[in-house]
Amino acid sequence: MLKTVEGTYRNGQIELTELPENVSDRTQVLITFLDSGKIDPGKLRQLIDQLETIAGIQQGFDEVDAGQTRPIGDFVQTMQQKYDISG
Repeated sequence: MLKTVEGTYRNGQIELTELPENVSDRTQVLITFLDSGKIDPGKLRQLIDQLETIAGIQQGFDEVDAGQTRPIGDFVQTMQQKYDISG
């Protein structure tokens, strides 16, 4: 599973802007430090969305490999909700 959450490093602590859902108390994390003030918030949000899309694609491959498939209609509905589009 890959989940990206924005946060701030301050006084030796990582402060998250939101608490991640469905994450156990002892989940491994990778921390990436960004140059302060060099990434505008819009670009940061876009990067987070791209990382979550990559995670979703990987999850789909994992499900297919495990034989856990679902109807294409379910996928289309999920994508329409995620990206607020209609078919």
